[in-house]
Amino acid sequence: MEAGFHVRSNSFPSRPHPQAAYVDEQLCRLRSSSSESASTSSSSIGHRLDDLRDLHESLDQLLRLPVTQQALSREQNKNFIEQLLDGSLRILDLCNMAKDSLSQTKECLMEIESILRRKRGDLTGEVKKYLASRRSIKKSLQKAVKSLKAYRNQYSSVDGSLSAFGEAEALTVSLFHSLFSLVSESSSTPPSSGKWTLVSKLMNQKRVACEGRAENEFAKIDSAFQTFIMEKKSEKWMKMEDVQSLERSAQDLEEGIESLFKSLMKYRFSLLNILGH
Repeated sequence: MEAGFHVRSNSFPSRPHPQAAYVDEQLCRLRSSSSESASTSSSSIGHRLDDLRDLHESLDQLLRLPVTQQALSREQNKNFIEQLLDGSLRILDLCNMAKDSLSQTKECLMEIESILRRKRGDLTGEVKKYLASRRSIKKSLQKAVKSLKAYRNQYSSVDGSLSAFGEAEALTVSLFHSLFSLVSESSSTPPSSGKWTLVSKLMNQKRVACEGRAENEFAKIDSAFQTFIMEKKSEKWMKMEDVQSLERSAQDLEEGIESLFKSLMKYRFSLLNILGH
C-alpha cells in the first residue's frame, strides 16, 4: 500500500508529520477557546482571530509539503479540494462583510469623537447617523447569523489528517457567528458543525450562564446614544472614553480580520495550485 495522507485509506503515513501534529495542537487550543468564549467580547474574539490566522498559515505550510500535495493531487481527492475552495470563498465573503460593518461603525464613531473633542458641531445629527448606520448593520449581520446557524461541517466523514482542514473551516465559521452576534447584539446559539455539536452545546450553556451581565461594548454605546437622542441629554452627558474604547475595539477587530483574510488568501492559493496540477 502506498504511503501518504489518508481519507478512509492508507494514503497518508500512520505517523503524522511534525507540521500535521502542530496543526492538531492549534486546533485543540481553538476548540478550547471557542468553548470558553460563549460570553463574547471584542478581546476574546480578537484572540481567536489571531489564532485562526496562525492556524491557516500552518495549514498553508502543510499544503506545501510534498506528501500532502501528492495525496491531494490524486483524482479521488479532487472533490475534497473543490469543497475546501468553496468553503474558503464563503469565509472570505464573511471577512469582507465584517470589515465593512466595522469600518462603517468606526468612521461614524470618529466623527462623534471629533465633535466631542472640539466641542462644536452637530452632535445630535451625527449620533442619529450612527444609530441609522447601526440599524442597517444589525439587519444584515443578523441575517448572516441565521444563515450561519444552518452551517454543517460537510467534512465530518473525512478521516485522518485531512480532517484538520474541515475542522479549521468549522471553527472559522463559528468565530464569525460569534463576531456577528457581538456586533449585532444577537444572542442566538452558535452554528452546529456536525462533530462540533458538543462544542456548540458548551458554548450555549456558557452563554445562558452569562445572560444578564454587563452589555457588550457595542450594545452599551447603542443604548447610550439612544438615551441621548430620546431624552435630549446634554453633550456633557456623553462619555468620551466609552466612544474611544469602542472605536479602538472596532479598529482592532478590523485589523484582526484583515490579517486572517491575507492568510486565507495564501491558503486558498495553495489549494488552487494543487488542483491545477
